[in-house]
Amino acid sequence: MIEIISGILILAGLFFFLVSTIGFIRLPETFTRIHATTVCDTMATFLTLAGLALYSGFNTHSVKLILAIVFIWLTNPTAAHLISKAATHLDSTKGSFYGKNI
Repeated sequence: MIEIISGILILAGLFFFLVSTIGFIRLPETFTRIHATTVCDTMATFLTLAGLALYSGFNTHSVKLILAIVFIWLTNPTAAHLISKAATHLDSTKGSFYGKNI
């Protein structure tokens, strides 16, 4: 039963990674790209690592995976905020960076 639940969590995480990648490719502006990748990558990482922690049981590996989840939950939104702040200062709202399309 635990294998099924952890498999579902890992597949859901892979789905969110796919949505994040599609959002990054398809969305037009820098800020919408940052929003899509930050939200989806944070959720995808949580689901994938939670599925792996559940599958491995309660041991040192699962504690390390839980610590990785906490670290990513703290750093991913912070990094996205700093990137969007830098994009605001560079006036790259239309997806251009130093005159080049990204």
